[in-house]
Amino acid sequence: MSLETDLLIDRRRLTRRLAFWRVLAVLAVVAVLVVGLAREGLFGRPHVARVVVSGLITEDRRLTQAITRLARDESVRAVEIYINSPGGSVAGGESLHDAFMKVAAAKPLVAVMGGLATSAGYMVALPAARIFARDATLTGSIGVLLQTGDISGLLARVGVSAELITSGPLKGEPSFVRPLSPAGRDVLQGLVMDLYEQFVGMVAAGRHLAPERVRALADGRAFTGRQAQQLGLVDAIGGEAEARAWLAAERGVPASLPIRDVEVTTLAERAIGATFGPILQGITKSIAFQGLKLDGAWAVWHPDL
Repeated sequence: MSLETDLLIDRRRLTRRLAFWRVLAVLAVVAVLVVGLAREGLFGRPHVARVVVSGLITEDRRLTQAITRLARDESVRAVEIYINSPGGSVAGGESLHDAFMKVAAAKPLVAVMGGLATSAGYMVALPAARIFARDATLTGSIGVLLQTGDISGLLARVGVSAELITSGPLKGEPSFVRPLSPAGRDVLQGLVMDLYEQFVGMVAAGRHLAPERVRALADGRAFTGRQAQQLGLVDAIGGEAEARAWLAAERGVPASLPIRDVEVTTLAERAIGATFGPILQGITKSIAFQGLKLDGAWAVWHPDL
């Protein structure tokens, strides 16, 4: 046998050995994960699911689908929404609201507010059978805003003109390169008021209040948790401990059941997020709030207005 043949045979043996150990290592990791998850009780054992809604609320398909699945998951005895958010897009808040409505129709649902649960953040809590807030929680701010900008004056100063060709008089409204027309303002105001009435309807249905009563409170102002309780916008002062006690007393959900956070990210995404998450989150929120000042319909606490 030649030297080259011997080398080729040895290389193939080494490759087979490496492949064997690699497969064994992968199986070992999978086995550890399965055992760990089983010990944590994530495979069919009864538990309370916790959905965390934090930061700026936008449409999140994976989160909405994960919430909807909770309604069909027999191992989930109850669901807790933990909210710490200034709000966000109207459509994003509506999608979460509707997903939680499906959960509320199937099992007990409670909401616990952190330091901030305003605008769309408050909208998300409305399907809950019981809403808890801290005394110092800021909540409410029921309303919708739509912002645009006009740089036509600046363009005129630097000698730049802009031409806008549209198929109709309202197609280009709003525009950055010309002032908002009276007709355009009326149309945009109509959009905002329609979205506002939808929000008022959600509050009236969720809190069992007359729409006229809600409109009196829905002028955009925020309330402390204590004020919100007196106005009927939240049910009680407290946090997660009080929510679990209520579930046990009123819905028969044992306080001894473990609570599990609903995850919508993969293991790889969580690993990357642990390293770069805070940086990326800060950049994303900065860009999002800059966009908020330009256009789009939002239900967000915006104190500089």
